[in-house]
Formats: sequence, C-alpha cells, structure tokens
Amino acid sequence: MNQRLLLLLPVLVLSLTGCGVYSTSSGRIDESIRMVAVPYFENKTAEPNIEVELTENIISALQDDNTLRVVDLQNAATELTGKVVRYNLREAFTTSDLQVDEYQVQIMVELTMRVLETGEALFEKKRITGTGNFAVDETGGSGEADARAIAAAEIVREVLAAVVEDW
Repeated sequence: MNQRLLLLLPVLVLSLTGCGVYSTSSGRIDESIRMVAVPYFENKTAEPNIEVELTENIISALQDDNTLRVVDLQNAATELTGKVVRYNLREAFTTSDLQVDEYQVQIMVELTMRVLETGEALFEKKRITGTGNFAVDETGGSGEADARAIAAAEIVREVLAAVVEDW
C-alpha cells in the first residue's frame, strides 16, 4: 500500500499544482523603455516590398505579445530600426539526375534597438536569418510566396526573442 502511494504522489502533486502561468517574457523590461517606435525597414535587396511585409509582421507580433507598446516616434522611448540585407532564392535539393526539386528562400535582416533619450544601443547590427523551402512540383501552393512567409515568420520569432526575452 505504501509503495502505491509513493508512486501516485508525483501525479497527485502535479494535478494539484497545475502547470502555472507561463510567459515568454522575463519581466525585466524597464518601464521607461517600454514604448517602442518601429519605422519601416530599409530594403537593401532587389526584392520589392519585403521590408514592408517584415516590418508589419514584426509590429503585429510586438502588439500581440504586449510586453512592449508600439507607438509613433514622438511618443517612443526606444526605436527598433532594421534593414533587409539579403533575399536569396537558391537550390536546396536536387534529384539524382541533377534536376532541382526544391528551392530555399533566405532572408536576412539587420536590427538595431536604441534608447532615444541616451542613444544607448540595447543591441546593434544584430543579424537574423529566416529560411523557407518549397518544392518545384507543389500543387495547390504558391511555392516561393509560401516559403517567403515561412522565412518571415522565423525572423519575427527571432526578433521577438531579441527584443522581448533577451534583455
């Protein structure tokens, strides 16, 4: 009887305590720098509108996360600026007869986050890369556009980690 109770004890403790509330943010963000401006990124690539897409995705993710508050530059304490420095479409996989059957979209951004009042860089020229693959013979998908969205989502996750979690 005693052994059965010992085996059930961890299950009982976990069921009573639950998993608790989980937050990805560390809670260490200084209230004086919570207001952030995110101007449209600069596009250093030949890919049209990639900077608009990435900037809007990052702003949306920051708003959803709600750790920082996205505001205009006049009301901001910090500013997150960025550049899209690379957009590549390259062969990812080939068949045995050297025919390309999968491509990869690679996007790289370079970010800087500064406290506006002091000019202090919270991070500077941080490079983040996102990748997404698509098969040449995909049916029902939009190929490169889908891979681009996957790469952009990867960048957004990394930006949130850098901006919200890494402080």
